[in-house]
Amino acid sequence: MARRPEVERREEILSREHLDELARNLSHLSMHAVLDFYQRAYRDCGVIDSSTFPPARAVQELVQAWKQLRKWRKLTPK
Repeated sequence: MARRPEVERREEILSREHLDELARNLSHLSMHAVLDFYQRAYRDCGVIDSSTFPPARAVQELVQAWKQLRKWRKLTPK
């Protein structure tokens, strides 16, 4: 019996509205919670080999968490 060809999935990309909502939600979390979110996103962004790349959504989540951590870093006195 013939196998059905793999259907190429469209990569999920967060819209500007979803990115804004994610940034707003991260800003209401504790630093520990944002660090956990960042570490999970960082793991999801790992490149396994030359043919496997992280999904765009994982990279977007990583960047949003990084931005929030940078904002807090700028606010802390040295």
